[in-house]
Amino acid sequence: MTTASHLLPDIPEPWAESYGQDDHGLWQGVYLHDIEVRFRWIPPGEFIMGSPGDEPERFEREGPQHRVRFAQGFWLAETACTQALWQAVMGENPSEFKGVELPVENVSWTDAQEFIEQVNRAYPGLALRLPSEAEWEYGCRAGTSTPFWFGTELTTDRANYDGRSPYAGGKKGKYREKTVEVKRFQPNPWGLYQVHGNVWEWCADPWHATYEGAPDDGRAWEKDGDSERAVLRGGSWIFGGRHLRSACRLHDHRVNAGFFGAILGFRLARGPGSPGAAGGRGRGGSQAERGTSAAAAITGPARRKKGSG
Repeated sequence: MTTASHLLPDIPEPWAESYGQDDHGLWQGVYLHDIEVRFRWIPPGEFIMGSPGDEPERFEREGPQHRVRFAQGFWLAETACTQALWQAVMGENPSEFKGVELPVENVSWTDAQEFIEQVNRAYPGLALRLPSEAEWEYGCRAGTSTPFWFGTELTTDRANYDGRSPYAGGKKGKYREKTVEVKRFQPNPWGLYQVHGNVWEWCADPWHATYEGAPDDGRAWEKDGDSERAVLRGGSWIFGGRHLRSACRLHDHRVNAGFFGAILGFRLARGPGSPGAAGGRGRGGSQAERGTSAAAAITGPARRKKGSG
């Protein structure tokens, strides 16, 4: 797996209200109804999508493996959408397990799309969306090719899942029987929290039974899919360890949360493309107009003053 991490964007983009660089890379934040949502830069590059035939406890639906290349980078929210953010935007909270820092759950694919539509209407130029399935796996792996971004062994100290069903003969662990805070565990190398476990995350793609004929450029695979079902990724608190693998994929009805209900959430995406190439909220102008330094020179967090340019 390779990434072109040298192809850095110019930040902040016009829509960003906070920004910086840390051990996990570049990030930008935006305040939606006074709640900060932080996005992580996912660099252009390529990876092998799906699981190899010898990966323990894999499913046939995770193949065939195929190379996917991202010519441009994009942004992923560092956490699943929280209940605090959902409540602020939608005015209600459908979640079974209540808590402002818990992921919103019990939301269908169409619910997530309605949320995104409302945010985009309130914040013109932000252009949020669900990630494609390829974007999701690329971001989850963060340059790795093992079953999990942290290696081959899974424990309940690293993720929230049913520890009574360990992965590949591993040690049994806790079964918390509920969701946990979106930042409970260590993020992956690109700064994404809980890409393994807690809640399944909706992707933009309709369901396909295998990867036969899948696109190789990272876009959502719209052609010939099951229009009534959409892809889910990441595993959840109620599933065993095999379902948390980076390559594992599931599906559910788009219109309602169905049987899975309290384990369905989502993560926001923005892009693709080098930021600055697309229009923003018109708050800061271009990089040259602002006179700010390149992203590579950022050494710490910054916050824009409202009304500054």
